[in-house]
Amino acid sequence: MTEHLHKNHVFLKKLTDLVLENLRNENFGVNELASLSGMSPPMLNRRLRAINNKNVNQFILEVRLCKAMEMLQNEDLNANEISCRVGFRSPTYFNKCFHEFFGFAPGQFKKGDIINPDPNILTPEKAECNPTKNVRRKYLTAFPGILILIILLGSGGFLIIKKLNKSGWLDTLFSSDKRISIAVMPFRNMTSDTTWNMWQDVIQECLISSLSNNQELKVRQQETINTHLNSNQIKYASVSPSVALDISKKIDAILYVYGSIKKAGGIIRVDAELIDTRTSEVLKSFDFKRPLNEENLFEISDSLAHRLNNFLIISKMIKENPWVKSSLHSLPNSPEALRYYIYGCEAKDRGDYQIAIDWYLKALAVDSNYFEPMLGLSTAYGNQGMREPDLQWVIRYYKKRNHFPVVQQLWANCAYTYNFEPPGEFVKYLKQLQQIDDQSAQLCYLLGLAYSDNNQYDNSIAQYKRALELCSKWDKELMKDNWAFMGLGLIYHKTGQYKKEKKVYKEAEKYDPDWLWIIGRRAILAFTEKDSISATRYIEKYISVMKRNSSAEVDISTGLASLYSEAGIPDKAIEYYHKALSLDPENQVLLNGFASFLSDNKNNLNEFTAIIDKAIGLAGNKYDYFNYMDTKGYGFHKLGKNKEALDILQNTWDSAEFKIYSIKSHLEEVKKAVANNKSIAKSE
Repeated sequence: MTEHLHKNHVFLKKLTDLVLENLRNENFGVNELASLSGMSPPMLNRRLRAINNKNVNQFILEVRLCKAMEMLQNEDLNANEISCRVGFRSPTYFNKCFHEFFGFAPGQFKKGDIINPDPNILTPEKAECNPTKNVRRKYLTAFPGILILIILLGSGGFLIIKKLNKSGWLDTLFSSDKRISIAVMPFRNMTSDTTWNMWQDVIQECLISSLSNNQELKVRQQETINTHLNSNQIKYASVSPSVALDISKKIDAILYVYGSIKKAGGIIRVDAELIDTRTSEVLKSFDFKRPLNEENLFEISDSLAHRLNNFLIISKMIKENPWVKSSLHSLPNSPEALRYYIYGCEAKDRGDYQIAIDWYLKALAVDSNYFEPMLGLSTAYGNQGMREPDLQWVIRYYKKRNHFPVVQQLWANCAYTYNFEPPGEFVKYLKQLQQIDDQSAQLCYLLGLAYSDNNQYDNSIAQYKRALELCSKWDKELMKDNWAFMGLGLIYHKTGQYKKEKKVYKEAEKYDPDWLWIIGRRAILAFTEKDSISATRYIEKYISVMKRNSSAEVDISTGLASLYSEAGIPDKAIEYYHKALSLDPENQVLLNGFASFLSDNKNNLNEFTAIIDKAIGLAGNKYDYFNYMDTKGYGFHKLGKNKEALDILQNTWDSAEFKIYSIKSHLEEVKKAVANNKSIAKSE
């Protein structure tokens, strides 16, 4: 895997260098880059699509624009001079492209400073450019139901902040000098054999010595602790939890270690607990069992020190990166693995998906059973539309699920069943998770979507409402752009409850009046209610907001095609699909969406076939290929060609590397239709 990723990076770097070498050549385009790279133009286009979902023209344009940004930062040139040096014939066209890509005009940028009258304009930091990173264009071909897997994998429509534990001990972890103060009590000899008494001090001393090497800790020394015990004439075997707590408070230790030595037959067992002095809560438990001999006790002492030290370092890292608490299902064993995971998440949040992938892989190289980097890898690939490696990681951590704690096993089951099992299985695992945590708005939202997919609309409405209730209770900021509003509105629309739908959208607009999804839903609702004046107003606002956000024309056209399609205005939908394809004729996602629309609306079979066949021909990986084949087979069924549909879907199912449940369900539906047609024919 790592080797494959490295090859892609080298390939993109080579293409970038070729463009930069020919930067001033205004005529340098697809054919020239393909020739220099030793590939045909179609082959180069397919390779780029497979790596980062860009066509060749887009890649060349972005390299030119990133170089222009670099020159604006570092050279004393105006925008017109730079436009010429990076290969633009027209300064006007350069300004337009620059603004669409970075979110501000080149004239506003002066050696790193942006004249920024609009707070929504991107800052130079957000416009940081890396021509080889994966920049995903956001085609608005469907509404939030398609986002369920992304939300499941940790990048949902609203942020859920969870405490690491109920006490919130991390919030007050450090003493005034920014270090963690800790005491280690003598380990109690519970063996009834006084020859083991010496190990009460030995294990204590080993732990104190090891922990003292960590500069982040303030370790109370053995003499200090034992002096307090001796002054109170307390024998080690009598050091009860209350005594240990009292002494730890006297010596100002925030945490303390309390442990015991036991034996059974030929086995020695050492137990230890890390306890919060302020709450008496056990933060972490450790236990070791070994054959009964002294060498093993030294090994146990070293292992305990190592694990305890790692736990404390990890706790400090989480304290320094509070956002990590919301993304962890359990603590990793290795600080190094957590550090790489944090680097990966930071890169993913910047949109540097390739860098994120590299860091996640490094985390897994340290700890192959670390769940969160596997989720991160799946998300990083999914966010780029690279569903094949996304699903490969879903399958991988599903197979390893028995190595995870219970909650992680359930999340792995959720991700797997969402893709490969009937919807009811997905609901089952979500409900099990909700039994563990009934205060999770994220779970309520996912259950709302899952129930909606099962046409259980009353259950879906209840879960969406609960999600909004929890978010409102926690933090009003969580209500902004909250997908539960969208889910609830969609259910009300499906069930004809238009007054309730409108009320939901009005509530959502209180938190963000320019939320694009809500504006689109408003337009669809107005069309449904035959309110053409309001519909036109919302369409105009939709276009205005997209332009304000520097959306490309192809995105605007695709979004409008989706709106008119769902509003039941097929002529306008077709018009905008054609316009979008004229702007980006090789966009596979767009072609597939248009083909689905044509079959849903019983449009011309020949046009449907031509569109979906083009998407199939452009497919850059197996997942996309079989996904488009599924669209073709199911489309033939919707267009009344059941025999052809059955052949296509059966071959697709038999050949597909990923046995996606949607393919199976479509195949079963077509089989029933064919059997029913035969039954009718016999009866006649």
